[in-house]
Amino acid sequence: MTADAEADYDAIVLAGGAARRLGGADKPGVSVGGRTLLDRVLTASRGAGRTIVVGGRRPTARPVTWTREVPPGGGPLAALHAGLRRSGAPTVVVLSADLPFLDEGTVRRLLDALEDGGREGALLVDADGRDQPLVAAYRAEPLHRELALLATEHGGLTGLPVRLLTGELDLDRVSARPLAAYDCDTWEDIVTARARIREHGNVLDEWITAVKDELGIDLEVDTGLLLDLARDAAHGVARPAAPLTTFLVGFAAARAGGDGAQAVAEAARKAAALAERWAAEADEAATGKAGADGPEDGRNGAGHNDEAGSR
Repeated sequence: MTADAEADYDAIVLAGGAARRLGGADKPGVSVGGRTLLDRVLTASRGAGRTIVVGGRRPTARPVTWTREVPPGGGPLAALHAGLRRSGAPTVVVLSADLPFLDEGTVRRLLDALEDGGREGALLVDADGRDQPLVAAYRAEPLHRELALLATEHGGLTGLPVRLLTGELDLDRVSARPLAAYDCDTWEDIVTARARIREHGNVLDEWITAVKDELGIDLEVDTGLLLDLARDAAHGVARPAAPLTTFLVGFAAARAGGDGAQAVAEAARKAAALAERWAAEADEAATGKAGADGPEDGRNGAGHNDEAGSR
């Protein structure tokens, strides 16, 4: 997904709270895998038409709309109300800012469940069967209605638990994929998340995503294609050729313009073919079989020159 001004949903990211179990640290600003927790959630919700962050202003990798609950620190329902007031979309995705493994696929699953089920909301359920109302997609109108009723009934929204809201809504539930609902409440959680980021099955995708965010690149990268190219360049030419070749492929794709992913694929194809030709020549030189696969007269000088000249 890419950010789209015509998207039919907004994202509301709750980035306040006292973080008492982190000793009062700025939890959304804590780094996991080189990116803040807040930036990781912003990447997962980048398909939103508008992203509203409720909390103190801080640097972010993506543009957002800032707002604060009244009073500051008034709790999740007060924060949700503040974010909802800045949104005009018919649907909102509500996310807490401490979800290091949340991905775009999970956000899309919530939106699809909301649309297909026809209910007032769709929230994530973690591996232990617990509802995660701050990882959910909601229709905006029922949220406005129930928040107004709760404010009237209780004299405000400050300090009220989220279950008072979700208990009044007709909700669908979506089972979480592994780690999608993992949140960071303690330093132990942070340490665990940092370790999981660096595991063999995760580290490459995590690194590519971090680099794209850092460089402001919104492009789906076929890592397998580029790794194959790097391998071919390293094997057929020289090891330092691998990073230099992939850099040149990216540069060529940027110059080509148009569909970025297609331009990368085409440039990588050409570079890979070149690397294969280099490797073939090296193999021929090593085995002394240069020209052995040519035409019958290719073994004499005149015939070989004629064949080479016809290419």
